[in-house]
Amino acid sequence: MTAFQRIAVLGSTGSIGDSTLDVIARHPDRLGVYALSAHSRMEKLAEQALASAARVVVVPDADAAARFRQAWAQLRTQGTTPPEIRIGAQALADTAADPDCDTVMAAIVGAAGLPSALAAARSGKRVLLANKEALVAAGSLFMAAVRDHGAELLPIDSEHNAIFQCLPHGERASAPTRPAAGVRRLILTASGGPFRQHDPDALHAITPAQACKHPNWSMGRKISVDSATMANKGLEVIEAHWLFAMPADRIEVLIHPQSVVHSMVEYEDGSVLAQLGQPDMRTPIAYGLGFPDRLASGVGLLDLARCGRLDFEKPDLRRFPCLGLAFDALAAGQGACIALNAANEIAVDAFLRETVPYTCIPAVIAQTLEWHAGRPSVTLDSLDDVLAEDAAARARAEQVLAHSRVAATQSRGR
Repeated sequence: MTAFQRIAVLGSTGSIGDSTLDVIARHPDRLGVYALSAHSRMEKLAEQALASAARVVVVPDADAAARFRQAWAQLRTQGTTPPEIRIGAQALADTAADPDCDTVMAAIVGAAGLPSALAAARSGKRVLLANKEALVAAGSLFMAAVRDHGAELLPIDSEHNAIFQCLPHGERASAPTRPAAGVRRLILTASGGPFRQHDPDALHAITPAQACKHPNWSMGRKISVDSATMANKGLEVIEAHWLFAMPADRIEVLIHPQSVVHSMVEYEDGSVLAQLGQPDMRTPIAYGLGFPDRLASGVGLLDLARCGRLDFEKPDLRRFPCLGLAFDALAAGQGACIALNAANEIAVDAFLRETVPYTCIPAVIAQTLEWHAGRPSVTLDSLDDVLAEDAAARARAEQVLAHSRVAATQSRGR
């Protein structure tokens, strides 16, 4: 009989967290919630903690803790023992490493999720990785931690989960040091987002509302913008390089607007294996939670006859320059990948706050990568090294944004 899993869902109030809790609730005989974490949505965190009987919640500061207590009291929870409240970034890492927890869903968006994901790996947990930055910013460090501490790494991004499912069973190591035997290349699919057929010369006028309106997936605002720019796919290329020990020249991206084929593995004999399914994150989440078993996810059946057709096309890098920049960063090394990710986060945040136009996102990334290329190389052997490089890249990206705003203001004043 499969052992009962006690799960920490880090970033529980986001879309991945919601889907994870939905799958867990379907299997009370083998899955249970140990801990939840959230950054700002304390009312939703309290509702989740009550519904899942979480023993621990982790919040960023004392003010958030007070708001959680207030939200808990308003749920009329008399007689229900409140969860232990842990506060701060160190508490988040400590919870990921807690011996009372077996499995960690690493779903915190951005570099903020890196320390806790690394702590989980160093504690030998089953790590369900939905945080891109753990590999984009610290791929070598993170994969070494998985290998050295006997952790079990299962990718949750739909594309990497699909590749994992399509690899030879005996080759699906948690932290491979070479490509799987017989594999020629990996093919990552991308929906193309809302601007797949948009005139590249008209992208300057795109609004946050338009960029966040994904045609197939329901996601948070930041990742929706990343999908629109295909920065998300570029980050996934970097992730695939680390997850599967695959050189960049053996990773291809194809646009597949139906989002039915989630990725493919091509073999030396010409065979191509694909994983298909509804565009619903509960499928890869259930796969990760149940592995090596298959669990019911709540996702409906795939009706291929109703789909009618499956289309594929190469991405236009003029329309999606962020994808090309990601390949450039991967070729340049880990420091450039850190700069790419940091600049993207800064630029997307500014775009969502409507302080810069959509086309500023690739421009900020490109200029930050140029700055990085001119810097002396640095060693990135520790988490502190990675975070210091990340902070430097963010500072540079902020400078680029400031100059962009000044230039835009001067242009309007002429």
